[in-house]
Amino acid sequence: MNTDDLGVEPDRCIDMREVREGVDAVDRALIALVDRRFGYMEAAARIKPDRAAVRDEARKAQVIDNVKKLAGEAGIPVPLVAAMWEMLVEGSIAYEMVKFCEIDDRP
Repeated sequence: MNTDDLGVEPDRCIDMREVREGVDAVDRALIALVDRRFGYMEAAARIKPDRAAVRDEARKAQVIDNVKKLAGEAGIPVPLVAAMWEMLVEGSIAYEMVKFCEIDDRP
């Protein structure tokens, strides 16, 4: 991702307009990334052989552990990131299940 598209670096902001523009730019980038992530959920729904494969608790734990590690390395609040990813992963699983059931009207 090109950070030039994200506005002024936070430590260089001199007024609230720059802060807000930066936040809005980051939000746009995050939505684009979430859209791509959901595209992978559609691919998973197409590839997985059966309904039971949609929810994979071991993979969910791995994903959340990975982002907790990344958050810690970045110096951002690990509990907050873990809670955000819990919601993201659960939403992704629900989305994948819907897409799975839409394919060939699978039960």
